[in-house]
Amino acid sequence: MVDEEDEAEGTSSPPITTGLATPTSPVVARRLRSTRTSDLDLRSRLPSRLHLDEYSNLLAFPDGARNYTSAPNTAARIPSRAGSILIPKHHNRSDSLGVRLATALGFDRSRRSSRGEAGLAESKVSLFTDERVWYDQFTSTDWVHDSIADAFRLRDLRSRKDFRGRLYAWFDGAQGWILVAIIGCITACLAYFITITETSIFDLKEGYCTGHWRCNKQVCCFGEEECSAWRSWGQRMGFTGIDREWADFISYVVFVVLFAVAACILTLLTKTEVPSNYALTTLDENLGADPKPKQDTDHLGFDTAAQSHAIHARALASPTVYYPAAGSGVAEVKVILSGFVVHGYLGVKTLVIKSLAVILSLASGLSLGKEGPYVHIATCVGNIACRLFSKYNHNDGKRREVLSASAASGVGVAFGAPIGGVLFSQEEVSYYFPPKTLFRTFFCCIVAALSLKFLNPYGTGKIVIFEVRYVTDWRFFEIFVFILLGVLSGALGALFIKASAIWAKTFRRIPLIKRWPVLEVALVALVTGLISFWSRYTRLAVTELLLELASPCKLDTSSGLCPTSGDEIPGILRELGIAFVVKSFLTTITFGIKVPAGIYVPSMVVGGFLGRIVGHIVQYLVIKFPSASIWGGCGTEGGLESCVTPGVYALVAAGATMCGVTRLSVTLAVILFELTGSLDHVLPFSLAVLVAKWTADAVEPLSIYDLLTEMNSYPLLDNKLRPVFTTDLGDITPAVRSHRVIDISKSPLVAAPLLRRKLEHLHSVGELDGGLPIVRHNVLVGLIPAPDLEFALDKLENEDESLCLMAQNTGPHEVEEMDDQETDPTDFTPYIDPAPVALDIHSPMDLVFQCFVKLGLRYICVLRDGKYAGMVHKKSFVKYIKELEQRGET
Repeated sequence: MVDEEDEAEGTSSPPITTGLATPTSPVVARRLRSTRTSDLDLRSRLPSRLHLDEYSNLLAFPDGARNYTSAPNTAARIPSRAGSILIPKHHNRSDSLGVRLATALGFDRSRRSSRGEAGLAESKVSLFTDERVWYDQFTSTDWVHDSIADAFRLRDLRSRKDFRGRLYAWFDGAQGWILVAIIGCITACLAYFITITETSIFDLKEGYCTGHWRCNKQVCCFGEEECSAWRSWGQRMGFTGIDREWADFISYVVFVVLFAVAACILTLLTKTEVPSNYALTTLDENLGADPKPKQDTDHLGFDTAAQSHAIHARALASPTVYYPAAGSGVAEVKVILSGFVVHGYLGVKTLVIKSLAVILSLASGLSLGKEGPYVHIATCVGNIACRLFSKYNHNDGKRREVLSASAASGVGVAFGAPIGGVLFSQEEVSYYFPPKTLFRTFFCCIVAALSLKFLNPYGTGKIVIFEVRYVTDWRFFEIFVFILLGVLSGALGALFIKASAIWAKTFRRIPLIKRWPVLEVALVALVTGLISFWSRYTRLAVTELLLELASPCKLDTSSGLCPTSGDEIPGILRELGIAFVVKSFLTTITFGIKVPAGIYVPSMVVGGFLGRIVGHIVQYLVIKFPSASIWGGCGTEGGLESCVTPGVYALVAAGATMCGVTRLSVTLAVILFELTGSLDHVLPFSLAVLVAKWTADAVEPLSIYDLLTEMNSYPLLDNKLRPVFTTDLGDITPAVRSHRVIDISKSPLVAAPLLRRKLEHLHSVGELDGGLPIVRHNVLVGLIPAPDLEFALDKLENEDESLCLMAQNTGPHEVEEMDDQETDPTDFTPYIDPAPVALDIHSPMDLVFQCFVKLGLRYICVLRDGKYAGMVHKKSFVKYIKELEQRGET
């Protein structure tokens, strides 16, 4: 079963030197020690020769252990350069709030030991501070490990029955609520800062307020279109007539380009390079990123010149470059919440730069929104706030529960829709969403909404980005128009996805554009400024524009969208049609540039134009044929909006178009309801969203974020996907190779240099979170994870001459054999998983899918007739699913 080239690996070791005294056999020493409480007890995975307590920093022993906050410097791996990836994590818990409070309450293990609880303390000695190995860069979270670790932490916590123990247990339970409340408040404060700053400088493109330069035009003129206190740049320069208009135009274009380029420069400060041995295309919203070439070097082994050459060539390949502050970050947040580890993407540097850059990108007037970036910013806040409490800071599984609540608060403050934020987190970004997370997410969104209400960023006393109230109910005949709008809007959203991908694969792959992202931003900003200036509807901010499109007509309205007679409708349709084409084009070329940019509201604006056009067409038909029976008599009641309200059509199409782009359904219906507060129009909103989703799925099966995930090679195994398999596990199980297993058939002692070479091979193929199965006579007896093996090897004082014990259970003949050894090998058995998850090679693929999705496994061992037959890694399974999708077999 195992290749011949290393069949004797169990005995291949450095020469054994003779000393004056023979060290104690590791097996005998292990038998003298107390047995473990349980094979599932994670404390047993720590070296028993170390004396540890809950305050021990297990990554900072004086014998030269390495810090694992970034990619270790093994031979075949290149650590990430620049950017926020290398920001060190705080592994020491001694300064965390939870530990300080525990110390103040007297939660001390030494006191408990003095009370005769030594046995219980011994069984809990390490799980509460499981700091030995942190998750490496671009690995996947071990959900099972984190769940077990938290279970033992809770067992340790609840063992105390005195007052202080109960008080500490209460505080531990309250930590989650305290944390999400802090996140909600901070997210609302950041939203307030961004909104106030952006609205203050947005109108600088057109002029300034003489009374107070920080006031925008609406505040300066008290809501009027023109006033003496507001001066355009043409007036400031002393021009009049046509010259002043051209001066205003040039000033407008200059400011658009200036703000956009400044936002791009800030975004480029987060530049991060990913080593070439990671199978990623990019980590920002770049549909035009070149795919990574597939290099299969696994079959070469690590003892051949071909393998060494392949590893060296991969190490020298150009790294992948990405910018964490670019785009909206929603797709990346979704991948991170699924268990993918990306250090720095949710860090302080990204938070600060993206918060500042999104202000400039919004002020530039580009066709982009802030709602997507708010999700990323809020998730950054949640990730940073987790450092307050060690149970979230050092447990990736629990951390992701908090990040789900944080992402929801971002949508909640962006739209002013806390319930919509909860549904967004559950429907779009969250991978694991238990009931307790749902309640905490709701609490976080409510706290964020209350904080925003208190701050009052819009000056209206409301938390919604705009508020629309419809006074008339919809008519029965309109239901067919709403269905038509759903079809048109869904198709429009799907075509936008296709157009964005085509634009990215053509224009964005031009070498000059690809090399200089700021050039693309400048060109897009220039085109935006040149086109947008001449129309009021393309010059307005996207939020204000959507409000005008969705608002019903009033007597004092000055938007130009409210005809007083049927003869004015054709002119309005012509102007709306031009703005619809321009805005669609600008949104397509803007998506994916290197500035913080969301797609939610821009897609709604495009759909709003479509809906307003359809609404005015229906209104025109009612005016021309008022006595038609289909209108139900409303055409003769008087008033242009007595029968048809075009604003309703605009908002219905806006939500349906956003559904076509993002494939959100229930979330959108609730957000639209929260924006309007109208129960009467929940049915039209929901109906249009349903039809739009069906239409969009028929035209383009992938949403914009699914397309990003696929084209950028994100290792996301979609838990909402239900593939149809016609194969079994054996069809994707790779052949067993000697450099992929540890064979202890001849001896449980394995040379440390051999283990190091096996580990370096895993790193060279990008399996930092992989593992090495341990077999004896082709029978699987355990598995050692790659991060644990690396930590254990780094603890060796003399790796070149060390032997490592890799067997948990040895026979009497092996004890006698090892007693004759004069070199004392390091005992690696505490690091070994004695019962890795294994399936038979004939297991149906549906079972494999459920194991990876429901259990969150990193890998599955494969058995044939009880013998080891290979191992399937999660990333390999994701690749297999993607290939099935490309062939249309799912």
